[in-house]
Amino acid sequence: MSNPTKPMITDIFVAGARKGWVIATTSTLPNVLMAFVIIKVLQITGLLELLGKICEPVMAIVGLPGEAAAVLISSLMSMGGAIGVAVGLFQSGHLNGEHLAILAPAIYLMGSLVQYVGRVLGVVGTKATRIPLMLLIAVINAFVGMFLMRIIINL
Repeated sequence: MSNPTKPMITDIFVAGARKGWVIATTSTLPNVLMAFVIIKVLQITGLLELLGKICEPVMAIVGLPGEAAAVLISSLMSMGGAIGVAVGLFQSGHLNGEHLAILAPAIYLMGSLVQYVGRVLGVVGTKATRIPLMLLIAVINAFVGMFLMRIIINL
C-alpha cells in the first residue's frame, strides 16, 4: 500500500518531464530558432563576412575564424542562442568540430551575461560602475578557457 503523503516515482518523473517540456518550448527552442535566423540574415546581408574580417585577428589567437565572434556575441544574450549560432555556423561550414570544442567553455563562461546583470546584479544593488568590470572579467575568463581548450585539443 502506498503512502498518501509520499508521491510515486512515476508522478515525480511526469512532473519533471512536464517542466522540461515547458522550458524547452518556451525558452530553449525560441532562442535556438532566433539564432538560426540571425545567422541566415548575417550571411545574406554580408555582415557575417564583415564581422569575420574585423574579428579575425583577435579570434585567431585562440585558433578560431573571425566569424566565431558571432557565437561569443550571442552568448552574452543567451546560451541557447549561442549554441544555435554555433550550430548554424557549423552547418554553413564556417566552423568545424575543433572550433566548437574551443568555443564550448566560452559559451558557458559568458553565457547569458546580459540576463544575469538584470536578474542578479541589478536586484542585489551592485554599483553600476562595477558592472562593466565584472563583465570584462567574464570575457577574460572565456578567452582563457578557449586558449586552454585549444592547448588541450592540440596535445
